[in-house]
Amino acid sequence: MGVKFGPLFRERGVTGRVIENLTILEGKIIAIDALVTLYEMISIIRDREGRPLRDSRGRITSHLVGLFNRTCRMLALGIKPVYVFDGPPHPLKLKTIQERHIRKEEAEQKYIAALSRGDFEEAKKYAKQAARIEDYMVSTAKKLLEYLGVPVIQAPHDGEAQAAFIVRRGDAYAVSSPDYDSFLYGSPRVIRGLRITKSGGRKGEEEITEYTLDEVLEKLELTHEQLIDLAILIGTDFNPEGFPGIGPKRAYDYIKRYGSLERVVKLGLVRWRYPFEIGEIRSIFLNPPVTANYNIEFREPQREKIIEFLVEEHDFNPERVNNEL
Repeated sequence: MGVKFGPLFRERGVTGRVIENLTILEGKIIAIDALVTLYEMISIIRDREGRPLRDSRGRITSHLVGLFNRTCRMLALGIKPVYVFDGPPHPLKLKTIQERHIRKEEAEQKYIAALSRGDFEEAKKYAKQAARIEDYMVSTAKKLLEYLGVPVIQAPHDGEAQAAFIVRRGDAYAVSSPDYDSFLYGSPRVIRGLRITKSGGRKGEEEITEYTLDEVLEKLELTHEQLIDLAILIGTDFNPEGFPGIGPKRAYDYIKRYGSLERVVKLGLVRWRYPFEIGEIRSIFLNPPVTANYNIEFREPQREKIIEFLVEEHDFNPERVNNEL
């Protein structure tokens, strides 16, 4: 979901560095949260009625279209993407996942209703909200990346935590993510909006921007632990409801004034209402379950395998595949 840091960052002057020329990233390894990327592809790449693209066997291929195009364009620019896949969800995240599942089911019903009355714009909106990633989509994404010669890393739990760990170790330059949550896991750098057109420019209206943890902490005048406490007050994937009446601005004022979430709770400014201790959720960000058992090695793309997989097995247009390759 992503902690709602945006308004607060803008107010406090956390601007980052706009990347006007992508050659700046040439030769750099970028750790990408794979699941977030697949969700983005499934949500955006759809037909006029809001349905994901499928092959002749009925298997969804929207994620393969987006993943293939974006990865090829990164490689062509000399950017080295590493995709980090989620493992089983952390036990504290199960409630969030259950709530997301309920919301997706509700969106699915609204999508069907909109489609039946011919309201395709409404249908597309709800179709995106109902998007799900099935196990076979993850498997096909990994297979495509293998054929492209791009490293795949399996996280013990959260992919974003693992990606941040890889950057902290110096094995990658930055995490590519649509939100700022990687900073909670200690990533020194986060790049937002890394979408690339065929010509090598940015795609869409959002600028490609690089943020650093140092700038965030300096502009907010907080420690890393205080940034985590701020996030918990606003609401994270482990406590998505946050606290009633507490938005980013009030949460920031509380942490700046009182120093820690424990003190905010002790003073009765908020009531702790979760079945785990504050220190337990803070520890997930400070010491997340990650692995150092990974290998980052780039290989030459297997052109014949790629064509066989995309064109013959999943009905891709051979001309388009060859053009990207």
